[in-house]
Amino acid sequence: MSGFTVTQEDMEAIALGGAFLGTGGGGDPYIGKLMAERAMRQSGPVTVIDPADVPDDALCVPVCMMGAPTVMLEKLPNGHEALGALAALEAYLGRKADYLICIEAGGLNSTIPFAVSAATGLPLIDGDGMGRAFPELQMVSFTMHDVSATPMVLADDKGNSSVLNAISNLWTERLARAQTVEMGGAALVALYPMSGAEMKRGILRNTLGLVLEIGRAIQSERRSNRHPGDALIKRCGGYDLCTGRVVDIERKTEGGFARGRAILRGLEDQQGKEFYLSFQNEFLCLEDDDGVPLALTPDLICALDADGGLPVTTESLRFGLAIRLIGLPADPQWRTDAGLDLAGPGYFGYAHAFSPIEDLTNASKT
Repeated sequence: MSGFTVTQEDMEAIALGGAFLGTGGGGDPYIGKLMAERAMRQSGPVTVIDPADVPDDALCVPVCMMGAPTVMLEKLPNGHEALGALAALEAYLGRKADYLICIEAGGLNSTIPFAVSAATGLPLIDGDGMGRAFPELQMVSFTMHDVSATPMVLADDKGNSSVLNAISNLWTERLARAQTVEMGGAALVALYPMSGAEMKRGILRNTLGLVLEIGRAIQSERRSNRHPGDALIKRCGGYDLCTGRVVDIERKTEGGFARGRAILRGLEDQQGKEFYLSFQNEFLCLEDDDGVPLALTPDLICALDADGGLPVTTESLRFGLAIRLIGLPADPQWRTDAGLDLAGPGYFGYAHAFSPIEDLTNASKT
C-alpha cells in the first residue's frame, strides 16, 4: 500500500491492527482512536505518504505516549499534550516539522499520531521505528542508525513540559522515564527529530498500511463469524503458539512500567499443559511448563480473545480469560546483533538466548 488516505471511518481498523501488533502493550489504542476521530471530524482525513516520497532535507518528527499502559486506564490525556510537545520541540529547533512518524506500529502510539496529523495537517509517513511495540524509547530502529532521541519534549495533562538533551538514547530513556513517573506515570512526547534522509535509512517501511490491513482482516473475519487468528497467521506469516485460559496473573506498575507474568492453562488439544507469559508493558517471553521458550523478544507475541477474536492487551488480562497467542517474526533489523542488544531476551533479564520463532516452533513439534 503506497500512499493512501485514512478517514475517520478507518480508525476502528487502525486501532484493531495496532492493538494486535502492539504485542499486548503500547497502551489501549481505543483512547488514541477517539482522539483521532475527533481531530478528523474537525480537520478532515490524514494523508499517509510513502517514505520514498519524502525529501531528504525534510524535518520528520515522531510523536507518542510514554509511560505505563495501566496508567491510561484512569489517566486519560486531554488531547492537547501531544500538540504542545510538538510545538515546543519546533520552537526549540527553530523550524516547523514537515512530516510526522509513528514511533511504534502497536498500541496507543499507532493511533495518537493520526490525531496530531489531522490537527496539524502534516502528512504521516507509512512506517515506524519498531514494527510492533517495545517498552523503552531507545528500542527503535533509528537507534541502530545513530539517530539521536534528543532534543525531546515531554508534556503532561497539567500543562507541564520540559526539553531534554542527553548523551545517548539509553540515557534519554532513563531521564525521560523519571520525569514521566513524576508527571503521573504517562506523558506525551515529541522526539527523534530527523531529516528525511535519516528517516529513510532507519524506518521500518509500510507498517501503517499493514496495521490497516490487519484491522480490516479482524473486522471481516468477525463479521463472517470466524475467529481471525487463522487469517492473521496467513497474512503475517505467523505461528499458532497456544490457546489457554488465564489461571493466575501477577502484575504491578513500577518504574514507569507494567510488569508481570500470567499463567495459562491449555485448552482444546493443549489441555493438561501450562504456559507462562511474561511481560514488561509488552509480551516478551512465552514458555511451556518445562521452562522451554516458545517465543522470545524481539519476535512478536500477539494475543487475541479466544472467543471473540479481539486483541488483548496486558492491562486487560484477567483471571478466567481465554486467549489465543500468535507469534510473528520480527523485522530482520531486530534479529541483528545491534537489534538484539537493544531488545533481545538478555536485555530484559531472561536466561534464554534468542532463537527465531520459526526455529522454536519447529523444535516444539519434534
